Amino acid sequence: MELPSDDSTPIVRPYARTRGRTRSDYDLPIEALVTTVDGVVSDDARMNPEHRPIADLCRQVQSVAEVAARLTLPLGVARVLLGDMARVGLVTVHTTAGDATGQPEVAFLEKVLSGLRQL
Repeated sequence: MELPSDDSTPIVRPYARTRGRTRSDYDLPIEALVTTVDGVVSDDARMNPEHRPIADLCRQVQSVAEVAARLTLPLGVARVLLGDMARVGLVTVHTTAGDATGQPEVAFLEKVLSGLRQL
């Protein structure tokens, strides 16, 4: 019995990219901004194959949501991979502007949403 060919089906399932993990040890809200640390190259020994496209994309500041959308990854997978990268020093997680309660400002969230809509 042959399975139907569907080019949109990923070859590697999301849970395989994260070794079965569904949550990151690193707290990454969707609006968190990340950048690749200066000097990190694609053959860095700390980098897994799943990290390379993220490292390339994050040479410019990206939100967690943008990384997921641009690389067509589920948000949970992007969070796990970015958390791994932050833990070993491949990316920097920038604190986002928030109000006195620590919640992001509405204007900032509107900018993130507008950027996602433009994708």
